[in-house]
Amino acid sequence: MRLTGKVLLWGAAAFAFTALFYLRGGAPAHAAADENTPMTLLTEDGPVACTVAEYLPHAVAAEMPASFGAEALKAQAVAIRTFVMAAVRHGERTVCADSGCCIAWRDESSLRALWGGGYEDNWRKIAAAAAATDGQVLTYGGAPIQAAFHACSDRVTEASAAIWAPAPYLVSVASPETAGTVPGFVSTAAFTPEELAAALGIAPEGDPAGWLGDTVPEASGRVRSISAGGQTFSGSAVRSALGLRSTDFTAAWDGSRFLFTVYGSGHGVGMSQYGADAYAAQGWSYRDILAHYYPGTALEGA
Repeated sequence: MRLTGKVLLWGAAAFAFTALFYLRGGAPAHAAADENTPMTLLTEDGPVACTVAEYLPHAVAAEMPASFGAEALKAQAVAIRTFVMAAVRHGERTVCADSGCCIAWRDESSLRALWGGGYEDNWRKIAAAAAATDGQVLTYGGAPIQAAFHACSDRVTEASAAIWAPAPYLVSVASPETAGTVPGFVSTAAFTPEELAAALGIAPEGDPAGWLGDTVPEASGRVRSISAGGQTFSGSAVRSALGLRSTDFTAAWDGSRFLFTVYGSGHGVGMSQYGADAYAAQGWSYRDILAHYYPGTALEGA
């Protein structure tokens, strides 16, 4: 498998090579202009050696709608580039194409199928966002950050401490998207008592109306924990077991089914993609967006 000639041509024609040096935990500094930065993409056909310049537009296209504002797309490009530079799970600067693990990625044929006649315009827009931020990386204490992002939040984002380890730049901040601006912002899921018991691995007895107990919220309003069938589950565990879109949910028994109403989409940590687009529409620059969602970080290479 190889990356398409399309992205190679764009990189040769449009990328300005700037020197960006940053420290990785005390290691020697590395030049990070996209064209000069090697990385590895893990695909179903095996690992592919490429440069960040070749990889990045395909990842931005897979992660964010091309209809979003230019400044939101630039913010997304910086977040993904930073993720790559900090990546160690599969090896240094090695990422897979699974969004549940690393970053989504689409090849040219997939993008042409997705965009149809809009391919050329969409590709130019996204490639321009990557080129405009060439080499730019978010750092904290001199090292690339864990640049988490998600689809959308309900009023505020989540702090990383609520679901992972704490990070001083991954704290809860305001986010402007609403049900009126995000398709599918509110979703619902229904489960029979048997379905809920099987999914959670519980064996409660008696009236299902009494199966669900207290819910403990996070400061963001998402569910920290909820009791079901006499056991306590984290909001993340319930989200995973039931396939909910986020941990920002309410649950109720309607007499025949358990109804879950869910707000937003994703883990809620870091940059909200729809929030970034809303801020871009308000006139924010990508620098403003990144500084808001990753407070205390530095944008190196800008």
